[in-house]
Amino acid sequence: MVILTEEKNKVSEQNRMKEIDLKNTRNIGIIAHIDAGKTTTTERILFYTGKTYKIGAVDEGTAVMDWMEQEQERGITITSATTTCFWKDKRINIIDTPGHVDFTAEVERSLKVLDGGVVIFCAVGGVEPQSETVWRQADRHKVPRIAFVNKMDRTGANFFDTVKQIRSKLGAHASPIQLPIGSEGDLSGIIDLVNMKAVVYFDDGRNTEFKIEQIPSDLLPLATEYRHKLLESLAEVDEVVMDTFIHNKELSAQELMEAIRKATIRNEFVPVMCGASFRNIGVRLLIDAACDYLPSPMDIPPIKGINPDTNKEEVRNTSDKEPFCALVFKIMSDPYVGKLIFFRVYSGVLHSGDDVYSSRKNQTERIGKIVRMHANKQEIIKSVSAGDIAACVGLRMTKTGDTLCDEDHPIVLEGMHFPDPVISMAIELKAKADQEKLALALNKMEEEDPTFQVKYNQETGQTIISGMGELHLEIIVDRMMREFKVEANVGRPEVAYKETITRPVPCVVGKFIQQTGGRGQYGHVVFQMSPAERGKGVQFTSKIIGGAIPREYIPAVKEGVLNTARNGVIAGYPVVDVDVVLTDGSFHEVDSSEIAFKMAAGIAFKEGLRQGSSILLEPIMDIEVSTPEEYLGDVIGDLNSRRASIKDLLQKGNAKIIKATVPLSEVFGYATAIRSLTQGRAAYTMEPSFYQEVPKNIFEKLTQKIQK
Repeated sequence: MVILTEEKNKVSEQNRMKEIDLKNTRNIGIIAHIDAGKTTTTERILFYTGKTYKIGAVDEGTAVMDWMEQEQERGITITSATTTCFWKDKRINIIDTPGHVDFTAEVERSLKVLDGGVVIFCAVGGVEPQSETVWRQADRHKVPRIAFVNKMDRTGANFFDTVKQIRSKLGAHASPIQLPIGSEGDLSGIIDLVNMKAVVYFDDGRNTEFKIEQIPSDLLPLATEYRHKLLESLAEVDEVVMDTFIHNKELSAQELMEAIRKATIRNEFVPVMCGASFRNIGVRLLIDAACDYLPSPMDIPPIKGINPDTNKEEVRNTSDKEPFCALVFKIMSDPYVGKLIFFRVYSGVLHSGDDVYSSRKNQTERIGKIVRMHANKQEIIKSVSAGDIAACVGLRMTKTGDTLCDEDHPIVLEGMHFPDPVISMAIELKAKADQEKLALALNKMEEEDPTFQVKYNQETGQTIISGMGELHLEIIVDRMMREFKVEANVGRPEVAYKETITRPVPCVVGKFIQQTGGRGQYGHVVFQMSPAERGKGVQFTSKIIGGAIPREYIPAVKEGVLNTARNGVIAGYPVVDVDVVLTDGSFHEVDSSEIAFKMAAGIAFKEGLRQGSSILLEPIMDIEVSTPEEYLGDVIGDLNSRRASIKDLLQKGNAKIIKATVPLSEVFGYATAIRSLTQGRAAYTMEPSFYQEVPKNIFEKLTQKIQK
């Protein structure tokens, strides 16, 4: 970690911060499918806004935002990186997110705290699988966004086809506000449909300069047609534009910009832009659009939360005068300062040295220093206010998703929800002396990454790590060895199976009775158990009436159920998707205790699993393979041998696209297999989709393996 010490820069930037009000602040995220050009675009934005003096390159490992060694070596983004830059009179807080599905948690938590998003699409690949995933994540968080069709200079680039896919595949009400002048090697500029001007770049090898001209006469009919389509799209969601459109009136560029901004902020319209970030074409226009069309913190609805004292909903407006309230969205371990806590301030002001109240933990902690991040560099600042994103040092107990607030005005904001891991791997230390180092390393990485989990298997003496995919675990192990100097052997990846029941169990009894001469133990519960909807987990409800079990023991019964659900009866895998209803029971005035009811609940739950005909569930992946046509038969044959179910077969350019679902257990090492089958000419993407029952023959193999 490097701390910036240039006093002159620090003072001038802090003065600018004070001058810029909330209306001129933009909190934006750069999101996309892997290799669409997110980091390349972000590096250009940093260069043009004066944040860096040299353009970083992903391929050369010099990208500022890809600061981890693994990112620079692999040319991919692994962790989201934040920075702040200035453009004209605007302050822009940017989060550059990963594109690989294994690191989807980074996108999820970034979108939770952002006001707007720039979604980047590859003009050749169009809307790819991870494009759909990040778009759905943005929909879920109601994040207004603009679309940027990148790589218009690549062979096979097709702007209009990509726009069509954005509408059809994503269901977006999208319309171009720009058109490319040429494409592939002939890309020379952009037509601005708002101002009806041509932006032509100087072909000096860098394209850092451009001039604004009249639209070329041969492109004017196309530009007129698409401006008409733009007005038509806006008329559907804006009454002023509708009135203008119906009465055939002229709309000024300023009025059109205001209409686009309003519709975009309401999430009713997506402006589509184009360019080629690597060649610097369209990037400055993209920064302008982010400032012009994406919301400021003042434009988004006030944040809502629950007052833990009254259990009633409360609202915090985006204002420095409101009580302090912030959401922690990321934790990062730093070798120099310890734990860095990233947070978004929704209301109030926080100063270094202030005490903050963690409403989920019911604890007060003191802020050490507050820093503004630029990738992995820190700039110390004295305070942070409503609408801003920053990081701090000094909070030991705080976790991702926690709310920080004023103790006199407590509030709990909605937390974050992350998918369960789908893949596991065993770790065995080479030297027992490293045990403490391993525990420290895994604890720090588990704090940082909510989709990474660590368990200890008492029977085998192995440490089991779980994550979202092979690449995810590979990076974790690599970090463990490099950053924490832990030498270990790792096993082959294992699938994270789950267990559930297939039929209702109307009555199952659990009794725990122990007499030892003195005070005994007595707990007695009666459950109803039934299969629940997929993805619901274990749901517990109590229907005890008349005091059959005293109210104070009900939480112990629930805890007993949830603890027992961690290890099922078939092969010790976690239990999911079961509804448990406590219907009856009894207690002893002297011998009953919380531990007795926990034990009774565990006994009943395990018996219910046996009576409910438990089965194993396996994770199923959505896979999309792009292959030259001559290898199509081989690729499909290989997928069929892996228990894949082919869903669709499409043509994209000269390639065939196979869409399928396939069990995760069948695709370990698929990257090597597909390269071998197609001489390295095919590519694939894969992401978790759903869980389904393990076939009988696989089930038998698994249970035999466990019994051995």
